[in-house]
Amino acid sequence: MAALPLILFFTDFGYDGPYVGQMRLAVGRHAPATAVVNLMHDAPRFDPKASAYLLAALTPRLPPKSICVGVIDPGVGSTRAGVIVEADGRWFVGPGNGLFEIVRRRAKAARSWTLPEDPDAAPSFHGRDIFSPAAAHVARGVEPSDFGDEIDVDSLVRLREIGPLIKEDSIECRVVHVDHFGNAITNLSRDAMERMGRAPTHIRIESQDAPFAQTFGEVDEGKPVCYFNSTSYLELGVRNRSAAEYFELSQRDALHVVTRPI
Repeated sequence: MAALPLILFFTDFGYDGPYVGQMRLAVGRHAPATAVVNLMHDAPRFDPKASAYLLAALTPRLPPKSICVGVIDPGVGSTRAGVIVEADGRWFVGPGNGLFEIVRRRAKAARSWTLPEDPDAAPSFHGRDIFSPAAAHVARGVEPSDFGDEIDVDSLVRLREIGPLIKEDSIECRVVHVDHFGNAITNLSRDAMERMGRAPTHIRIESQDAPFAQTFGEVDEGKPVCYFNSTSYLELGVRNRSAAEYFELSQRDALHVVTRPI
C-alpha cells in the first residue's frame, strides 16, 4: 500500500501549550497512517503577510504532494473563508487571509477551493476542527471539490507588497522573521537579486554596515554580517549575538541592502 502524503504544520502557536498536540490528534483521527511534521510553530504571530513570505521560502523543500496546514489566523471566527490551495503539486489548507498568496503567486500552476464552515467547530480553533481534518481527508484521496467550490485564485485575499523595493544603488527589503538566535530573516531572495542583476555588498543600518559573507566565521565575534541563509534568503546576523538586539530590529522593519551589478 502506497504511503499517504506527508502533512506539515506551519503556525504561530508556539511549542508550549495544547494547540499543536490537538491538531496532530485531529489528523490522527481521520488519517492515522499519515506522518505529521512540525514545519514551524513560531511563524510571525498575528501576521499572515510576513508569514506568507516565510512559508514561500520553505515551500521549495516540501515533498511533492505534501499537505501544509497553515494557521496564522488573527481573523479566526470572522467572515474570512477557509481555503484549500494546490500549487505545483503541493497542497495548502488554512485561512483565506493571504497566507498562501506568495506561494500561489510564485507557482507555475495553482488552483483553489473554499472550505465550508462547520457548525460544530470551535469558533476560536479552526486549525483543529476544520483545517487539520480537511488536510487528513486530502491525504486519504478525497477530492477538494467534495469540500467546496473551486474559486478563481485571483479572488483570494491579496497582500499589499512589503518589498523588496529597488533603488538606484540599493534594495529595500523587510524583516519577516526574527529567529531563536536573533537573526533577522528578510524577504529578499538570492533568485530575486539575480533577476535584478544585483549582488549584495553590505546592509547599511544608520551608521553601521554589515558586510556580506558566506558564513559567520568570516567576521569576528560580536560583529554583524549578512548572508544568504539555508533557504536562500538574505539574513542579518551578529556572530554569537542577537542581531535583533544589536540593531534594535523587529518584524517588518526595513533594511537597506547596498548592491553592485553582477
